[in-house]
Amino acid sequence: MQFDFFNDNQAVVLRNDVIFALEKFDAPAAQQACETLTRHDPYDVAAVPLLLLIVTLFESTTIPFQSHTDMRAACLELQRKITPAAIAGMGPAAANAWLNTRWQALAARAVALPYHTGHPDEHAAPLWLQARQWQAAADAVAQIASWRRIPAPLSWMLHARLQLQGLQANWGLLAELAWLAPQRLENVVQQAAEPILQALARKFEEGFEGAGDTDDLVWFPAWVLTDRPTLAPALTQAQASQHTQPEQAMRVMIELLGLERQGRQRDVLAHRKTLRGLNDALYAAYMATR
Repeated sequence: MQFDFFNDNQAVVLRNDVIFALEKFDAPAAQQACETLTRHDPYDVAAVPLLLLIVTLFESTTIPFQSHTDMRAACLELQRKITPAAIAGMGPAAANAWLNTRWQALAARAVALPYHTGHPDEHAAPLWLQARQWQAAADAVAQIASWRRIPAPLSWMLHARLQLQGLQANWGLLAELAWLAPQRLENVVQQAAEPILQALARKFEEGFEGAGDTDDLVWFPAWVLTDRPTLAPALTQAQASQHTQPEQAMRVMIELLGLERQGRQRDVLAHRKTLRGLNDALYAAYMATR
């Protein structure tokens, strides 16, 4: 038993030697450490995934991607092949830090690729987000013409700015994304470390009597004002979008809240009628607070 314990401890030490070399991006040292590990135990469970990571280091390059197809292939390999190997060989914590550098390397290689509507998710910006390089992601989006009118870049910018500036400064951008691409807003909400936003989204999902699918989020900016009327000034920062009913509803809500504060009852009743005509569920949520 003591001998087995010694062997197990030695295996851990040898694996850590490989991981340490990988974290230093020293492929030759990692290879040498991995060879020592396999001599100690040819069947060590970490050896095969660690060897794959070593090969990845040896094959890494800084050559820019020449096409969106090349970029997609490299991303899929990192997602489907390298990521599981890193987790298996290094453990989740070390793997996440190491993988961030891999995503950062891919983003740097993708910088020169222009945004293309035929490849809406193949751009440097989401790779910078994956690498948790928020400012680099925002800078990459800013290079895309009319990014605020295109669902994918708008979602990337919102994600980056939530990390850089917080929620309060970005309610306008959030509203624009809700109107333009509610499915992408759902993804941003899930990924953002914003407890208030996530709590509001859950409350909306549970209480808003819409169709019961992701498309209901187009009404989220207007609904938020029924729960948090103090957010009206932040939501006025939303730029004019496509003048859809959800957008009109939010702007009616902002005007309605102002009219209530002024005590203009006749105008309040007229705006309530307009709100009801736009969406019964939103009107019900509003009236439930009155």
